[in-house]
Amino acid sequence: MAVQGGQFFQEKVSRLLSKKNGKPVLKPNKPLVLRDQVSSRKPKKGEATCITELSVMMTCWKQNNFVESLCSKEMDDFSSCIKKAQASNKTDATLQGGRLQPKQANTLLKRYPTHRFEI
Repeated sequence: MAVQGGQFFQEKVSRLLSKKNGKPVLKPNKPLVLRDQVSSRKPKKGEATCITELSVMMTCWKQNNFVESLCSKEMDDFSSCIKKAQASNKTDATLQGGRLQPKQANTLLKRYPTHRFEI
């Protein structure tokens, strides 16, 4: 089914590019080939993590006149939450929604460049 759709598209493009009465119907202003790079975009910022642990730790500090030794449990909870968030961010950073990051896509496109010919 997909091959038939591709064939249909190729025939339509060739019809539009063919000469009728000596003039092409469609005249592209750029070559009809794909580029070997994608634009780099900044990744979207994620949600703030470990906010509750941070607020619990800060209230403990405030109640104990900023003596860190009295709030060691809260500090450990906060640091463990940060470690978990960083580990999950590393796994999420490799693929964002099933897509490659622009840097990874550019390295693949440089390794396998597109052929430079028009339809």
